[in-house]
Amino acid sequence: MAPNVSRRQVLATGAALAGSAALLATPLGAEAATAATPQTDRPGANIKPTIVLVHGGYADSSCWNGVISKLQREGYTTIAASNPLRGIPTDAPYIGSLLDSISGPVVLVAHSMGGTVITNAAAGKSNVKALVYIAAFVPDVGETQGDLINKFPGSEVLPVSVPVPYTKPDGTTGTDLYLSKDGQAAFAADIPTETFRLLQATQRPFDADSFIYPTKAAAWRTIPSWGLVAGRDKAIPPACERFMYSRANARKVVEVPTSSHVVMISHPRTVADLILDAAAATS
Repeated sequence: MAPNVSRRQVLATGAALAGSAALLATPLGAEAATAATPQTDRPGANIKPTIVLVHGGYADSSCWNGVISKLQREGYTTIAASNPLRGIPTDAPYIGSLLDSISGPVVLVAHSMGGTVITNAAAGKSNVKALVYIAAFVPDVGETQGDLINKFPGSEVLPVSVPVPYTKPDGTTGTDLYLSKDGQAAFAADIPTETFRLLQATQRPFDADSFIYPTKAAAWRTIPSWGLVAGRDKAIPPACERFMYSRANARKVVEVPTSSHVVMISHPRTVADLILDAAAATS
């Protein structure tokens, strides 16, 4: 030990580091603490909702970066959730636990397969005040994603998906689906090739069984919803998106005629504006 450092100083430093480690070990670390803290201390003032964003397959949380920067500039706490992409039995409870950790109102946003997750996860969550579906599945009870994607023609992602076997915790074999390097036209035709290559390299695959799990709850029946249609979507056909949003009685539906499936990357301002509409309606 250095001669100028006392035992008391060492213990004090250790205690401070231990406290910091404990905070970082909590769910979401400082972000959770921020989300749980009311964003105003003025009596009677409206509290802005926390905005939780859930990605779909062939992507990760970073797909929301362009949208998040715009929401944060408006003063909203944002959390880009990490969707396990294992199917409803795993994904919905996981996201549900995140929702339970947040004090105050929540606007829950999802893209693609994330729509199925939030439709199940938000059921019975009194803090979720709005659901925003961005080129997303909006299933009803008993429906599967397979049912919906086959309801209308136009999906082209399966031929550019690469199946990869993996071992599940119980020892059985599952199949993960990855978007191939040839998948840009079907998935992300309106973003630069360089951006697509980054997305494809950092993607999180999804379990193929995600398409066969039936929906257990339909949160949109009790929580107001908003929707965005990607007009040139070749993953979820635009006609399917329109059908699902209409059935859910979405309060507002925005269509981006030229957008591919990854509208949150190619048109982040439009996506952010729709989310802000939903957030304003919760105040």
